[in-house]
Formats: sequence, C-alpha cells, structure tokens
Amino acid sequence: MTQTPRRIRIGIDTGGTFTDVVAFDEDSGALITTKTPSTPANPADGFINGVHKVLDLLGATGADVTAVCHGTTVATNQLLEGKVEQLGFITSAGYEFILEIARQAVPDGYGNSYFWVKPPRIVPADLVKTVEGRFDFEGNEVRPFDEGGAAQVARWFRDQGITTIGVCFLHAYANPEHELRMREILQREHPEAVISISSDVLREYREYERSMTTLVDAAVKPKVSRYVSNIKTRLDEFTGAASADRDSIPFYIMKSNGGVLSADEVVHQPITTVLSGPAAGALGAALISGKAGFDKVLTCDGGGTSTDVSVVLGGEPTLTTEGTVGAYPSKIPMIDVVTVGAGGGSIAWISPEGTLKVGPKSAGADPGPLCYAKGGTEPTITDAHVMLGRIPAHLLGGEIPLDAVAAKAGIEALAARLGLSPDECAAGILEISAWNQANALRQISVKRGLDVRDFMLATFGGSGSLLACRLVDILDLAGVVVPQNPGNVSAFGLLTVDVKNDYVQTAVAKHAALDLAGVEKTFAELTERAAEALDAEGFARADHRYVRTVDLRYFGQAFEVRVNAPEGAVDAAFAETVATAFHDAHKGLYGYDFRDDPRQQVEWVNLRVTGIGPITRPELAEIEGAADSVERARTGTRPVCFDPADGYVDAGIYWRPDLRAGDEVAGPVIVEEFGSTVPVHPGFTVRVDAYGNLVITKESAK
Repeated sequence: MTQTPRRIRIGIDTGGTFTDVVAFDEDSGALITTKTPSTPANPADGFINGVHKVLDLLGATGADVTAVCHGTTVATNQLLEGKVEQLGFITSAGYEFILEIARQAVPDGYGNSYFWVKPPRIVPADLVKTVEGRFDFEGNEVRPFDEGGAAQVARWFRDQGITTIGVCFLHAYANPEHELRMREILQREHPEAVISISSDVLREYREYERSMTTLVDAAVKPKVSRYVSNIKTRLDEFTGAASADRDSIPFYIMKSNGGVLSADEVVHQPITTVLSGPAAGALGAALISGKAGFDKVLTCDGGGTSTDVSVVLGGEPTLTTEGTVGAYPSKIPMIDVVTVGAGGGSIAWISPEGTLKVGPKSAGADPGPLCYAKGGTEPTITDAHVMLGRIPAHLLGGEIPLDAVAAKAGIEALAARLGLSPDECAAGILEISAWNQANALRQISVKRGLDVRDFMLATFGGSGSLLACRLVDILDLAGVVVPQNPGNVSAFGLLTVDVKNDYVQTAVAKHAALDLAGVEKTFAELTERAAEALDAEGFARADHRYVRTVDLRYFGQAFEVRVNAPEGAVDAAFAETVATAFHDAHKGLYGYDFRDDPRQQVEWVNLRVTGIGPITRPELAEIEGAADSVERARTGTRPVCFDPADGYVDAGIYWRPDLRAGDEVAGPVIVEEFGSTVPVHPGFTVRVDAYGNLVITKESAK
C-alpha cells in the first residue's frame, strides 16, 4: 500500500555562520527547528545539509516536501563587504560622471564629517562608456541611437575582459527602446557578458539612483545566479532520488519587499534579494511580537557577519524604496532594514590611530572566531563573549565545542597592544558592538520621527540577544522580547510570506491637472504585468491580490511620500482620497502639511502595483504553564563578567526548553537553548509569556 505523502514546507535562512532551518507540517501544524553550520566555500552544501537534517528529525523524505523557501545573505554580504568584481557601465553621452557627481551627500552632516573621504564608486571612471542617443522625459526620441558607437563600446568591454555590465540611458523609464537595442548589441558582440538594463530593473526617474540600482543588480547577478542555480540543481537531484513522479521541489527565494519569488525568476531580478534574509527576520518577528501583544517593535537580527534592524508598527514591518546596503543605494521596494557589520564573527582590530574598532570585516564560519579552533587568527565579538562567560563553551547544544583558551589568548594579545586588561578589552569589544547596534536602531527610529522609548526590542538570530540588556540601557527602551528558537526566526519568517511582485512607472503630473484615464491605464498595465507573473508562479487568477500605491510630493520637493491607493475606479473621488492620505502621511512624518494652502500644489510622481499570491501560514500556539518553581530549569551557575569594574559574579544558568509560561527570574542569569543564549544583566528581570517568549524588563523601569 502506497503511503500518502505528507505536506511539509521548509524555510531555510543561510547566514554567514549558521544555516537555520524550520519545517512546517501543514497537516499537523507542527513546527520543527534546527541549525547546521554554513559552508562559505559552497553555501549550497550547508543548505542541503539543513534539508536532510530537518527531514531526518521529521522522519520524512523529499517526496513529502511541498515547497522550500530560502532567505540568503549572498548578495547582502557581497555588498556589505564591498566585494564587487570589475563592473562596466554604459550610459548616455554627456553623463559619464553621473556616479562621481552622485548626490553630494555627506554622512551625518558636515558638522561631524570634516575628514570624510568620498568612498570609491561602484564603477571606476575608466570603466564607464557612453553612447549617443536621447529620449526626453515623455519618451520622445530627441537624438537617434548610435548603433555603430554601441557596437564599438561592446567590443571594448569584451576586449578588456569585463563580463558584468550595467546599462542606464537617460529617461529609459519612459521609453526603453535604446536600452533594449544596447542589450541586443552586447549579446551579439560580447556573448559572455552578464547584463542589467535599468528599464528592467527600475522604471523610475532620477538617473543616479536608477543607475546605482541597475549596477547593484548587475554586480550581484553572477554570484546570486550561480548560487541559486547550484541549489536548485541539488534540490532537483534530491527530489529525483526520492520521488520519480515529479520534476522538482518548488523553490522560492525571499525578496527584500517581504515576498518570495521562484528561483527561475530570481536569476533575472537578483537585486530583489539584497535584503533577503533580513526581510524574512523582520516578518517573522512582526508576526511573533504582534501575537504577544506588542504593536511598536524594533527588531534586532544578529548573525555571524552583520546585524539587521527594522521597525514594526501595528504588526507590519515598514517599507521603503530609499534603502542602502553598505555604501550602495538600492531604490527598490524593500522592508526598511538598516544593516551594520556587527555580527558574532565581526573582527576586533586596531585603527592606524591606535583605537579599538569592531567590524565590518567578519571571520564568518570558516575559519570563524578564534574559539572555533578552525584557523582563525583575529579576535571577534564571539571570542569576547566566551572569555567573559556570557556564552557557554559550546554552540548548538554541544555540537560545536568552543576553545575558550584560544579566545582568551587572542584577546590578551590585542589588550596588550592597547594597554588594557584582557577583561577590559573584551568588554570594550562588546561595548563598541552595542553602540554600533544602538546607532543603527536610532537610524531606523529616531531619524524617522519615532520615539524609541515607546518601543519593545525584538531580538533574534544567533547573536541578536547577547547585547539586549545593554541596548535597553543605551536607548532607554521599554524592554526586550526574545521569541522561541530566536536563532531560527528568519527561517520561520520564510514560512509566513506570500509571493510578491512589484511594478512601478514614473508618471509625474500635477494633482489639479491629473489625467485620470491615463492613471487608470497605467495601473491596468502594471496590474496585468503582476497578474502574468503570478500566473507563472502557479496561482489561479481568483487567488490573486493587488495593492496599489502612489508616491506624491508637494511641488518643488525633492522627495516623495508613498500612500495606499483604494481599489475600484480611478475617478475624482479616488484622486481626492489619495491626496488626503498624502496630506495625513506628510504631517505624520514631518509635522506639517499644506492641505489648506492653495499655493502649494500636490504632485503625483510614481504609480505602483504589488501582485500577491497568498500562502497558508503556521499558527503560533500557547505553551503550558506550571505551578512549581522556576528552579526546575536551572542547570547550575558559572562566573560571568557583565562589567569589568564589578568583576565576575555567579550567574544562574537556565535551560530555556524547561521554562514554562509565567516563570520569572531576576538577573544576573544566563538563559541557554539549542541555537541562542540570552544574558540577563543585574537589574533586569526575565519573564516567560503565554507563547514562550522571554520578556526582559529593567527593574528600575517597572
């Protein structure tokens, strides 16, 4: 008798140090979580190891898997570490210095940046070439395209061995004809070239941002394409061995906008994955914290290479099209995430001026921190935690032993060069890391007009909770919520996301002279493009959902505010509803609006449509309570240093799986579990809520 296959969806988040895996059994509702070390030399190995491991835990096979959703930091880490290989850029004649001119932005204002040095452009000037041809902003041809010049440029890049090329011509958002022809010529003259054109990547005005977004897409395309193709091949082989009646497991990649996209499509839109893993974490934390009753939340996702922070309001992460990864702006719809190079593997080093620095360079998983005993030669944040006793002498429940002696030796050597004691050096490493994270949290909140004191901090990721109490002190936060299995929240988030595709068209017009028929036509075209993409993903038209949004501004402003546009007919009432929403949003963001000033005109800038293919989400269940003492979860004590001035104190160690709803204990304590550790400092209390979350508050704030 043939056994009916189970229905199991798997979420896999590959980080710089660990690969996190969550499996959801759609029939029973069960969730299984696990971790496996990442394999930087070939990340696909860690991915496949994770699939095998979680299926073994479930007693399942490849035939039981209905879909795999994947969050990857391949593009994020490549950009964050500045590892952009030689890249060519083709633009309109007369605009060869667009990357050098940029926006003349100076970080933090001139007051703190007297010695700021402009970072290198993503493409050096000698690899920028131009081609004659010009459209105006309405898409009318002003000068014909120089086909001979285009062929000469294509051959030049071929002869120089530049195989990755971005193309951005003036006003290509209004008419892509010249860019399409340039791509055809490149494919003919330089067949090995990997090409990105701006009219495919971003149909939106502003030449610098469109150029940069196109170049970032081109920069990550080779690596992302190789990575995704490798994994898909491995999955297909695995499925073929397990089940002969289907070709492959449906394989989706997390996008920066909070949706997923099939692997076949991602290779054509790699820039959409630049915040893949962080977006999944923000979505998972939003669902968990919302269920726990918190509607204002800052998320802090700490991994091995970086820490990602975002804002959740009313259970939804905030979105932006003004994001950056490292030094590179990426003007695509994305969950509003700020990424800093402050992960568990971030390396501590001494600057030429003799000061202690931490990150952004990371030891990753291989060789990893000194305590991994795999050949690492520089101390990291993880080594500092080990030395101060804040994490145990092993990871993953004992699967990965840590060499505390090696960690201490490395920090002692660094401390000697700085003239510090080893404990002071280790504490200094953690303090710098905490301030790096705090500054990122301020950037995502205070700089957006939000009072950080009103927010809970949701910490997750393998290293995300290690500095939680210090962040409460620095920012005066309301408290901290640490979800169950915090190291796997991003992987869990992958099981909660719909398929999403975003489409945009610049259509600048004054509100008073708005062409409603033209707006309706553009929305219809964008909606049809979204529908066709969802058709290709296998969703029936009856299940499609579409969200319309509009970017507006007051005439003369250089920035826009995005608001939702109602469904239904595009008529005068529709336009007034959108304009009113803009006035309200502008006042909420900036404290004022001009709705009653007839001299200030509203201007429509971009029309957007998001197509959504819905999926079934796992439900969060309450955990059992207990009438007995919390001491049931206590496994012992160990000396821990929270402040070098106070030395080491005996902190109680608690095993999180044995905690029950309602349990409460005062610091100093260490809460440990399979994939994460939570140090609770003196003066803080940790409580377990009905859903198994750890809720940490400062006693003086009660």
